[in-house]
Amino acid sequence: MPTCGEIIGRLRRAHPRILLTGTEARRVSELVRTDGKAKAWFARLSSGARKILSQEPLRYEIPDGLRLLSVSRGVQERVYALALVHLLTRDARYAERAWRELESAANYRDWNPRHFLDTAEMAHAFAVGYDWLYGEFDGGQRKVLLDAMVEKGLGPAIECYDGKSGFGWWVKSRHNWNQVCNGGIGICALAVADERPRMASEVIQSALRSIRGAMLGYAPDGGWAEGPGYWSYATFYSVAFIEALSTALGTDFGLSGFAGFSETGSFPIYLTGPTGLLFNFADCGEKLGNAPQMLWLARKFSRANYAQYEMRVPKPHPLDILWLRGRPKKPEVDPPLDKYYRNVEVVTMRSAWGKKDALFVAFKAGDNEANHSNLDCGTFVLDASGCRWAIDLGPDDYNLPGYFGADRWKYYRMRSEGHNVLVINPGKGADQKPDAKTRIVRFESGPENAFAMADLTPAYEDSARSVLRGVAMLGRRKILVQDEVETKRPSSVWWFMHSRARIELDRDGRVATLVQSGKHLRARIVSPEGARFEVMEAAPLPTSPNPEGQESNEGVRKLAIRLKDVSGARIAVLLAPSKGRGETQVGLEPAFRGRLEEWRSAMA
Repeated sequence: MPTCGEIIGRLRRAHPRILLTGTEARRVSELVRTDGKAKAWFARLSSGARKILSQEPLRYEIPDGLRLLSVSRGVQERVYALALVHLLTRDARYAERAWRELESAANYRDWNPRHFLDTAEMAHAFAVGYDWLYGEFDGGQRKVLLDAMVEKGLGPAIECYDGKSGFGWWVKSRHNWNQVCNGGIGICALAVADERPRMASEVIQSALRSIRGAMLGYAPDGGWAEGPGYWSYATFYSVAFIEALSTALGTDFGLSGFAGFSETGSFPIYLTGPTGLLFNFADCGEKLGNAPQMLWLARKFSRANYAQYEMRVPKPHPLDILWLRGRPKKPEVDPPLDKYYRNVEVVTMRSAWGKKDALFVAFKAGDNEANHSNLDCGTFVLDASGCRWAIDLGPDDYNLPGYFGADRWKYYRMRSEGHNVLVINPGKGADQKPDAKTRIVRFESGPENAFAMADLTPAYEDSARSVLRGVAMLGRRKILVQDEVETKRPSSVWWFMHSRARIELDRDGRVATLVQSGKHLRARIVSPEGARFEVMEAAPLPTSPNPEGQESNEGVRKLAIRLKDVSGARIAVLLAPSKGRGETQVGLEPAFRGRLEEWRSAMA
């Protein structure tokens, strides 16, 4: 851990020094004139910045009674855009408008430290505005901004680090709050370290000490337990802090060397299906949006495929332009088709890269106690023929009563019945153990076949002696989902799969045809004999809680299998793209007709 003296001794005195230097600004200015992608991105950014010129500064508003976060993010978005456009055009209108935004926020009564994300994101905005536009502001303007950063940002942060705040629990957390709060406040401290050396160096020391706990979450393979949405949020702030340390102090004090961090750019790549939709487990939407950290990670770790992923975004973040290094070269060899992220316990398998109609399945075990987790051990999503067939519904309204508390497991989208998993003996309580930790126990990948197998027993231990789920991609053409269940007493067992497709059942109920966008997917019950599909609304079971205000899930249906009074069962469902209901039934390879324990020999 660096001393306060070392931090101040290393400090670059000139501005800008946060995320870029004067030399870097000149390079970027040349890039937006000569590189097609940079030029297009900058045109989009400039258009947005011009609209901001005529808009009034954002007002202090906490519409939900808790969060100033939308305001903090709005100020940050505006300041980044206005400051970068000014740096690259020298048009004084953008600096003047940035000043109006910052002056307004400097006069807020506080930056809402009780929800410290709000404070950190606002501090980040002020650091960028203060540093990038330092030469455009006079002494009086700088003092207004400096005083606000000290009083509303750094001061409350020190209280958190010292354990004197009731809102500083994030200091010891190991999820996105840690990186966002430490990153935002740390960047703010770097911006004012020459004016407030003792205070700033104390904050930087504390941030470096705290953030190390969260950085452990990338080990060993770069996965992230909070899902791809919060991976992006956490990793953006990790990268921004690391880069700001490097530009301001010349070192990141080892933060970029944490196990798994060099690999973490692969996480959104593997979790994005050929449809462009994510495996959106945890409180995550189906699309990622911009992720400029991918360009930084590409440059830092020489991973061109990370940069390629970010080329897809139509609406760039200003840091996309800063961190772009020309159009990345396509790797000569595609990455492996299949991937297992240890610790977060996520597997993805696909038939090909770069083909929109490729087959794709993603499957997880994992920790139901991880931040933002749902009761979703065993869930999967499925893409084929350019469509997402098996979906994750995503989060519900964060302001629902008890959503992050005792009532979380009453909401359909948080419960197992709202996912593509088994539910055993449903009732009003949580339908998986909320503290369950489950693991992928086998993963094998071959040229034609791949599979993963999870021991989900801890999630169902109240009702079951053993619950195993295997997901296999066979011949790179079809998916087999197989569950083996041994219950403690005769039980009701449900199998669920959510879809936006229209679902048609054959006469005997053992084959379902899913239809959307003119494409078809066939689902066939391989086992057990006598089981039948049924089609249900994506709604709570009659025995489940049904609190007011939750999403109605309109347009979503649920393909279901119900087994009554069983003590043991093997439920196997084969899913394959097809040309329609009249197509000949797809068969199952002999090596995958048996129990899960026999699958391994099929890969030999």
